[in-house]
Amino acid sequence: MNELGTEKIGKLIKKFAVPCVISMIVAALYNIVDQIFIGWSSAGANGNAATNVVYPFTVVALAISLLIGDGAAANFSLSCGANESNSANKSIGNGLVLLIIISVLLSAIGFVLCDKILVLFGGNKAEKIMWGYAQSYYLIICTGLPFYMIGQGLNASIRSDGAPKYAMFSTLIGAIINIVLDPIFIFVFDMGVRGAAIATIIGQIFTFLISIVYLKIGKNFVLSKESLFINGKTVKKIIYLGWLH
Repeated sequence: MNELGTEKIGKLIKKFAVPCVISMIVAALYNIVDQIFIGWSSAGANGNAATNVVYPFTVVALAISLLIGDGAAANFSLSCGANESNSANKSIGNGLVLLIIISVLLSAIGFVLCDKILVLFGGNKAEKIMWGYAQSYYLIICTGLPFYMIGQGLNASIRSDGAPKYAMFSTLIGAIINIVLDPIFIFVFDMGVRGAAIATIIGQIFTFLISIVYLKIGKNFVLSKESLFINGKTVKKIIYLGWLH
């Protein structure tokens, strides 16, 4: 039986809220760590300025992934509470498919509108050194965007399935890998800003992989071909509930 329907509220808040807060803090470390190591590198202030130009784009991507992820998790929880296993499965499956489609689409749009997006968020082509760093960092981040969005989006579903520590673990591992690889790529391999971006997406890929593994061992859902087929009613609920969150 799902403990979310039987355990005391106070205990559940402690069990689920703390890992969730830690996950959010850890997720923020990606940009902070990149800024620190880039600031220490030869790229210096120009490198930091470049990553700051790219950062809003990743925030937009995160917001969209959380809208879908939180919406899917909320609908999943409601379905479990109503003992509607088919609806619960569709919530997770449709949420995953939406994350895949939208993340790939956003990544493609990001590539096509690269210069316009960078200018929109404060980039200046006249600042040639900074602009070059921004393009390099942005294009690599854009490449790994689907991994980032899917990994972050699935986090909420994993928590709602009663595994908040697993969700925290997936985010924590990615951040640790980023912290370890940043100085290696930036200083040892002398890749500068590009190295920071590569370290970031490698960390995000690990979070993505760990999250995907959970879909095979979920407690209260089973992914099947049927659950992956887009259902209009389910999608509307996911978006509506995600918007409310």
